[in-house]
Amino acid sequence: MITIYHNNSCSKSRTALAELTKSGEDFEVINYLEQVPSIKLLKEIIAKLGIKPFELVRITENLYKEKFKGKTLSDEEWILAMHENPILIQRPILIKGDLAVIGRSEDALDEIL
Repeated sequence: MITIYHNNSCSKSRTALAELTKSGEDFEVINYLEQVPSIKLLKEIIAKLGIKPFELVRITENLYKEKFKGKTLSDEEWILAMHENPILIQRPILIKGDLAVIGRSEDALDEIL
């Protein structure tokens, strides 16, 4: 079973969802803007991705530019910022077991599928 953290207004997220649908794999769609991941879940996702919390932040988001650009936050503070402002979370995130990818490229999608 694959879980996709999805934002339908994002073309990369829609593409990943279409690829999942074509793959025939079982999957669950979580609209993370409505079902905001808990701080614990964000930490688990970040660990599965094998990245630092800041690497999950969308620095192209207007909210990032307005509130966070140029600030030095701790890992815990970035996780809290993403929990409180889920629009800051990179998308889509696909998780299958202990493997997780940010599905913005075909290579990342291939890794999960």
